[in-house]
Amino acid sequence: MNYRDFFEIRPDKRFGRPCLKGMRISVYDVLNWLANGMTKEEIMNDFEEISEEMINACLEFAADKDHSLILST
Repeated sequence: MNYRDFFEIRPDKRFGRPCLKGMRISVYDVLNWLANGMTKEEIMNDFEEISEEMINACLEFAADKDHSLILST
């Protein structure tokens, strides 16, 4: 899976932050919900348009970003 397939970045949406395609839900929203203890199931119940694959893509994005930061130091 290429996590980039699930995101779009538009300057007119959420200040150019990466969002799930076709939604105003940012990657950071999903990561914040997970960090605050929500389960994948709770997120999918609250937002029926979000799939587990989308949540996993957000996690892969975070891991890739963290990996990029480590390599650039």
